[in-house]
Amino acid sequence: MNYEQMATDEVLKKTVNALKTNGVEAEVVETKEEALEKIKSYIPAGASVMNGSSRTLEQVGYVDYLKSGKHPWNNLHAGILAETDAAKQAVLRKQSVISDFYLGSVHALTEDGQMVIASNTGSQLPHIVFTSQNLIFVVGSQKIAANLDEALTRLEKYVFPLEDARMKSVGYGGSQISKLLIFKKENPIMGRKVRVIFVKEELGF
Repeated sequence: MNYEQMATDEVLKKTVNALKTNGVEAEVVETKEEALEKIKSYIPAGASVMNGSSRTLEQVGYVDYLKSGKHPWNNLHAGILAETDAAKQAVLRKQSVISDFYLGSVHALTEDGQMVIASNTGSQLPHIVFTSQNLIFVVGSQKIAANLDEALTRLEKYVFPLEDARMKSVGYGGSQISKLLIFKKENPIMGRKVRVIFVKEELGF
């Protein structure tokens, strides 16, 4: 299976409609530059933002933009990294789960609107499942799978080996699929805003 093949317009339309049925707003943009502009338009001044480690967010320019400080947001990640006391840093990490916005990507997404997200530590999962009021996922359209079985196979056979190799290349012992989230839908009674921005470019693994 070619895990780098971009989704057709027909598949994108089907997936966007499925996500909307599942309580998730979704849209398609042509380029990573457009994706970054969408992100900027969705986050108001003064909002607190947090993000997980994401190659996709790096590729669209969000990480560099955040690091530049040329934005009106409260960058919780910067505060965590600036804290040198390990115990205090751990507290800040836990407190960050109530960020106004959480940004990231997914490892696979099905045509019927289910998102697959794996984690080694689980640090990003509280944001995604409950605590952050707004979620923004940026997703390269090559990550769309026909069904959940194919999405899980994509994660295990394609994404994980690449992420494991990446972690080893930067001096860590590798990665693990320690925790796995299948995000089927967002219950409207939660009052949260969940968005997916599909990009017609290969982004992330």
